[in-house]
Amino acid sequence: MSQTSTKAIEITKEDIKKLKFSEEDVLTSKEDVAKRKSDLNKASALGAQSKSNIKIYFVDENGKQYKVVATVWATTEKNVSLKKEVMIPLKSIYEVGFF
Repeated sequence: MSQTSTKAIEITKEDIKKLKFSEEDVLTSKEDVAKRKSDLNKASALGAQSKSNIKIYFVDENGKQYKVVATVWATTEKNVSLKKEVMIPLKSIYEVGFF
């Protein structure tokens, strides 16, 4: 994806609940979708093992880019689950960053 992470606005986990998300996937290539799935599965394993924080880059329904630093508790077919029942739709995530 051609978006750069530097444009992302840092947001707290709690504020994610205030956002609305598009039904459209931000990623268009099968390779990017597969990499996102692989990265999020790795993030889930890290979260379960060592409670490690990662960076998740995503967009809201208006295409505004955000970044959250958090521990991934679980990844489902449709969402990433963070602490305090915060969910981010997979379709909205365009990059995962590891420390």
